[in-house]
Amino acid sequence: MMQSTISTFPPYLSLAIWLPILFGVLVLAVGRDKNAGMVRMLSLVGAIVSLLPTIPLITNFDNAAHGMQFFEQAAWIDRFNIFYRLGVDGLSLWFVPLTAFITIIVVLAAWEVIQERVAQYMGSFLILSGLMIGVFCALDGLLFYFFFEATLIPMFIIIGVFGGPNRVYAAFKFFLYTFFGSLLTLVAIIYLYNASGTFNILDWHLLPLTMKEQILIFCAFFMAFAVKVPMWPVHTWLPDAHVEAPTGGSVVLAAIMLKLGAYGFLRFSLPITPDASQYLAPVVIVLSLIAVIYIGLVALVQKDMKKLVAYSSIAHMGFVTLGFFMFNDLGVQGGLMQAISHGFVSGAMFLCIGVLYDRVHSREIAAYGGVVNTMPKFAAFAVLFSMANAGLPATSGFIGEFMVILGAVEFNFWTGLASGTALILGAAYSLWMVKRVIFGPVANKHVAELVDLNGREFAILSVLAIATLAMGLYPAPIADTLQVSVTDLLQHVAVSKVPQ
Repeated sequence: MMQSTISTFPPYLSLAIWLPILFGVLVLAVGRDKNAGMVRMLSLVGAIVSLLPTIPLITNFDNAAHGMQFFEQAAWIDRFNIFYRLGVDGLSLWFVPLTAFITIIVVLAAWEVIQERVAQYMGSFLILSGLMIGVFCALDGLLFYFFFEATLIPMFIIIGVFGGPNRVYAAFKFFLYTFFGSLLTLVAIIYLYNASGTFNILDWHLLPLTMKEQILIFCAFFMAFAVKVPMWPVHTWLPDAHVEAPTGGSVVLAAIMLKLGAYGFLRFSLPITPDASQYLAPVVIVLSLIAVIYIGLVALVQKDMKKLVAYSSIAHMGFVTLGFFMFNDLGVQGGLMQAISHGFVSGAMFLCIGVLYDRVHSREIAAYGGVVNTMPKFAAFAVLFSMANAGLPATSGFIGEFMVILGAVEFNFWTGLASGTALILGAAYSLWMVKRVIFGPVANKHVAELVDLNGREFAILSVLAIATLAMGLYPAPIADTLQVSVTDLLQHVAVSKVPQ
């Protein structure tokens, strides 16, 4: 019988995972609509308490250290050598506090909007938060798969119960796409276990595999991670999910859930199948460029604000996968910076759309016009986040895109030129939406009757604005934590794992 051991105390990662889940279960257990006020307060306390263990991860992280930090391990299923094994490095560090932070934002955003089944709404987000953090921390293949698949359940409920008129269709489409995409991943995980005798992901990184094995395993992982990102052409579930999801669902979907797929490429595909990753990289780069250019053009013609931002998310995540598969420092670091920035900017964009929808009950661009005349505070935030979405310098949206473009030019000039068109397209659809919604004369009586941001909404958007500007003006604290882990990953990928 193996002894259960936890290597760090206090176990920050376990607390970050299980505190929101426990609070979520508690909210579901005690919450009723007749005591909705208590449910909201308990949910907010749970979200804030869940953020606290993630702060030492940042303050105590050693930028110069190699390998995993805050490592935890305990025996889980001895018979199959399965462990409860957690750890973070520079590749996963920032996604943990980002997830906890976005959960607080979502709870506050729903404070007055959700009036029925409040406990189910808040509890689902808290449980989802813990499961997503588990994905970023898991170092055991089966544990990772458990968290990765379990995230589908609360998001399915959030879309299917609290969404728009076509919520059931959107929820099932989301679930089926992501679930079936992950089935081959389970096959790959079992194959790697049989080949190594362990579910330890770090041991899989050292496993010598033939080129044929690597290609098959890469394709199995690619099915799950490409759908989750989502990459073209398996992206069609995302616009439907965003349009039908409540505001909080769209925020979490864009800010965090899409990153699960991108993170999977870095933790599984590149280090476990490095030769296949390089062999198939041109395919991934082409698919990423299609997402950046073609989906950017699709965003230009959208009439629904949520659909426009949803398509822009696909284009921005195309930058992330493009950066990862060029195998240079600038590209991979830029992809990670873009993923982190996208968490702030896309979440803020969906919150802004939610503010308008709560007042007018329409997401159609044509239903607005001249909002700046009646909501000047809101207009200032909306313009700022739209500029960040377009990659304006001094905002977080610029940092990642600029680094990826530099990495693309280093990789291949024509790839860099093609990726650079995203800045033009991003500016085009962002400015086009701002022009039609925010500026100009008051378009109709609904806009004339609009009331500007209340204190809660102003506070939420202010925090996101500060984060967006802080990362854009001073990205060094984040970039410094990425450097060693990215360098180690690229050195690992450069060494062939094909048996000689």
